[in-house]
Amino acid sequence: MTTFRLERLNREFLREISLLLQSRIKNAQVHAAVLTQVDCSKDLSHAKVFFTTLDPAEKEPTLKALQDVAGLLRSCLGKQMRLRKIPELHFYYDMTEERARSVEALLDSLRSKEDPTPPGKTEAS
Repeated sequence: MTTFRLERLNREFLREISLLLQSRIKNAQVHAAVLTQVDCSKDLSHAKVFFTTLDPAEKEPTLKALQDVAGLLRSCLGKQMRLRKIPELHFYYDMTEERARSVEALLDSLRSKEDPTPPGKTEAS
């Protein structure tokens, strides 16, 4: 269970990393990333930064570009945030949207296999 302080830090890291990617990083590939969530460990030694892209084909190049600038981001975070320890940043592609689409497609396929008439209605009415 995460504490209130850790949740607050996760939100702050998400906001600060997003701002840094927009303003300080010149790599155009990094700008394709849309950060969705940050999950820090309790001891603040590691942070998982989840991102998605508008174009799924850009997933791998964007991940590589984010991994390349992770050290610079950590350095900038250390200068901006008043924390004793800044976590190492590890980037992961967020699969939530793709999973939601597959579950929705599965539900639609089940719905189409059911009786096409709505419940309580007969074909004669």
